[in-house]
Parts: sequence; C-alpha cells; structure tokens
Amino acid sequence: MKMLTTLLLITFFSASLVLLGGCGKKPVPPYSSQSGTSSATGENTGDGAGSGQGTITEETTLAEESLDSTGQTGEALGGFSVSSDQENEEYKKTYGRSSSEMLPIYFDFDQAGIRSDQISRLEHNADYMKTNPSRNLVIEGNSDERGTNEYNLALGERRALNAKNYLIELGVEEYRIRTLSYGEERPLFTGQTDFDWSQNRRDDFVLE
Repeated sequence: MKMLTTLLLITFFSASLVLLGGCGKKPVPPYSSQSGTSSATGENTGDGAGSGQGTITEETTLAEESLDSTGQTGEALGGFSVSSDQENEEYKKTYGRSSSEMLPIYFDFDQAGIRSDQISRLEHNADYMKTNPSRNLVIEGNSDERGTNEYNLALGERRALNAKNYLIELGVEEYRIRTLSYGEERPLFTGQTDFDWSQNRRDDFVLE
C-alpha cells in the first residue's frame, strides 16, 4: 500500500511538472507572434516615422505649391502692392501721390493756372469720374519749398480749386469733388534741384 501511494505521488508530481513545463512554454509562441505583429504593424511605429516623414514632406510640398501659386497670382497682379509701389521712383514721377487710376497735373513756378500741356490729364481724370459715378475725389494742391509756408498753402489751394473748376466744366458734379492744400508741407521729392521743385508743384487726384 505504501509503495502504491509512493508511485501515485511520483506520477502526480511528474504530471504536474509536465503541465507546469507546458504552461511555461506557452508564452514563447505568442512572443514570437507579437514580434511578427510588431513588424507587420510597424507602419504605425518605427516605420511609421518614415511614413510620417513622407507625409510631412508631402504636406511641405503642398505648402510650397501653395506659395508658388500665390507667387504666380502676385505676378499676375503686378508682383507688388500699391502701397510699396507708391515708394517707387518711377511711380512717383508718373502718378505723384494720385490714385493709380488718375493722373497728377503740374504747374509753373508761382503759378496756379492750368497749363495747356496738362489739359489732356484733366480730361483723362474727368472721363474716369464720369464713368465711375460712385467715386468721389480729393484734389490735393502742392507747391515747392520756395516762399513762406502761408503763401504756399494759399497757392496750393488755388491750384486745387482751379483743377476742380476745370473738372466741373468737363462734366463732373461739384459735390463729388473737394479740395485740400498741403503747400510745401509734403514734398514728394526732397532734393533742391529744378526737377525736384517741378515735381512738387503739383495737384494730386485721390479717389475716395
């Protein structure tokens, strides 16, 4: 009986070891499978960094394409804004401080009369005003720096009023035009040559 009990205990112990050994080996296949899964799903981890970088590159490319498109649009519009354009030397010679749709007119020294060579410019401005009846206009009179400030303010006002009256004669409604004199206070060209002074003896036409 004692021998039988001993054999049973040995058999039970052996079976337990087999079972325990089997349980101990079970994690090995899942681990191998998980390693394979890591490789298979690596697009969301390590390889995903590569894919992520690819996505970033694509987004960057798209952003660059957008910038290129904007640049092309800018070129189509002339490549620069009006505000920066107004600081351009050629712009100032052509438009003074007038709106780009209008043309400035120029005066002889110490004179407020409209010169014959400036009439076509006034006609151009009048045509624009008549074809754009919703727009109003400010005529800004300017002078060069010679003379007193008070005298030049009055001279600038006479120059602006004469241009206003000429536009009215050409068919622009009086209520759409107002005048303003800066005299010598806002020189467009700051040099002291005859050219600078001739450019500063000017009426500007600014649309509102």
